[in-house]
Amino acid sequence: MPDDAAVARDAAEAEAAFSHPAVKPDATAAYGEHPDQVVDFHAPRGGPGTDGSAPLVVVLHGGAWRAPYDRQHITPFADFLARRGFAVANVEYRRGSSIPAQGGAGPVAGRWPETFDDVAAAFDALPALVREVMPSADVRRTVVTGHSAGGQLALWAAARHLLPADAPWRTGRPPALRGVVALAPIADFRVAEELAVCGGAAGQLLGGEARFDERIGYADPAQLLPTGIATTVVQGRTDIVVPQAVAEAYADAAARAGEVVGLTLLEDVGHFPLIDPAADACAVVAEEIAQLAF
Repeated sequence: MPDDAAVARDAAEAEAAFSHPAVKPDATAAYGEHPDQVVDFHAPRGGPGTDGSAPLVVVLHGGAWRAPYDRQHITPFADFLARRGFAVANVEYRRGSSIPAQGGAGPVAGRWPETFDDVAAAFDALPALVREVMPSADVRRTVVTGHSAGGQLALWAAARHLLPADAPWRTGRPPALRGVVALAPIADFRVAEELAVCGGAAGQLLGGEARFDERIGYADPAQLLPTGIATTVVQGRTDIVVPQAVAEAYADAAARAGEVVGLTLLEDVGHFPLIDPAADACAVVAEEIAQLAF
């Protein structure tokens, strides 16, 4: 149980991260008919690119897969990356609502299967959307990043070729990605549930205790390894939202599968500075992405 000082620090970091006004994208494109099936694009500004093109960073926001948290809160982070020379695609997807079958009276985590339907559809549509609305982006240099629940989705998107054979989202080959940079991801569902991460969000996402074991192999990044995709996890050591133990469990699972996952642990950093443009941790994240993209 976090002590009062840790809770106060987390609250202050969250307030700082969410204090930045939303940044309007340069373009928005739909990948489906639902209002949440859209991608915001932020054009690159500045940065080290010299050939007229820019690496593409696909961003997946967090918020425990719950409806109150949409892509708007991560637009300052998307803008931060754009100002460092990346073309950015900020993906929206359907999150949870009050679904009785999931046992929730308030906002619950995710929709099964719609959350995964959307992420899969967005990634399948992205090459064509990029050519249409952001031709300066080089899809051959694509890096995926995501924060918290979005980190899980980023890792999952890179592992669709490892899904069970009957999964509708399975692909026949690994995605053409330079890599994944997952930020404090909910990357091991069993450990996350043991620690009651985000109020048991992983269990809610899978449909509750009755469906957990049945569905975990279709969603849990720790069970979808080795991906063959360069992967780095960035984690704050003082994170009380998604604790360090979750990231370590994922890295250990990767090692058992014969894959090395980078684990960058930041001292005196909690959950939210990773996406706060004013925080030093955010610059570390940008550098991790650049190492894969350039």
